[in-house]
Amino acid sequence: MTALFALATSLLWGLADFGGGLLTRRFPALTVVVVSQVLAALVLGTVVLATGARTEAGPQLWYAVGAGVVGPAAMLAFYKALALGPMGVVSPLGSLGVVVPVSVGLLVGDRPGLLQFAGIGVAVLGVVLAGGPELRGAPVQRRAVLLTLVAAFGFGSVMALIAEASTTVTGLFLALFVQRVTNVLVGGGALYASVRRGGRALPGGGARAVGAALPALAFVGLADVAANGTYAVAAQQGPVTVAAVLASLYPVVTALAARGVLKERLRAVQAAGAGLALVGTVLLATG
Repeated sequence: MTALFALATSLLWGLADFGGGLLTRRFPALTVVVVSQVLAALVLGTVVLATGARTEAGPQLWYAVGAGVVGPAAMLAFYKALALGPMGVVSPLGSLGVVVPVSVGLLVGDRPGLLQFAGIGVAVLGVVLAGGPELRGAPVQRRAVLLTLVAAFGFGSVMALIAEASTTVTGLFLALFVQRVTNVLVGGGALYASVRRGGRALPGGGARAVGAALPALAFVGLADVAANGTYAVAAQQGPVTVAAVLASLYPVVTALAARGVLKERLRAVQAAGAGLALVGTVLLATG
């Protein structure tokens, strides 16, 4: 069950990243983050009211608040890094956030078997290669590398925090709702500050363009929510080390989606990375 839920997480995150990437070609990145999270919060708020999940409020929700603060900050750092450095360098480095939940899992007592340790190594290498790392002739600013590492740490921290935010299904609904509300507050504050400095909040088509894109924005927000939920379940059902690595295969999904929808060609290094990620998945699932 751990492998199943973790792989579902990677699928959902990969599709959410793909959809978000397409939207940020037309809309300011912060606008995509804020609007998609508002829509997700509205849906989750309805679920919380319908299930009575609010009765499960407790100190563990501070983990959800932490995830809600760290998530938008990590995403903003990642977008800034993409603007400064080659995607072939930034994307693979960003996937190294898996080190955080894996380290937490080892500290709390996870002891994967030999095959699983091998699977972790192979899968992480596959994820990095699937990002299409540029190993030659790629001028990279130190600031871009620093921002990417900050983003990676943030992404990994969100995985670790959300896994601790609940122990029941209804509690998970409440935790995800709290996380989304915090996302909106933090992202909205960043968007307001950006506008005050002269940045744009709306695309060329104005509010009408945002309204037309609401279904796509809702998909991105809800896919992200579902991915957080399936990851929390995966981490509770089995070793966090296994759940974290399998959930971190989402760059492979994004690359394959770009290949299927946008007809982007996979570079040889990306194809090799996807193959290694598959091998690592098999080792983790059967070890």
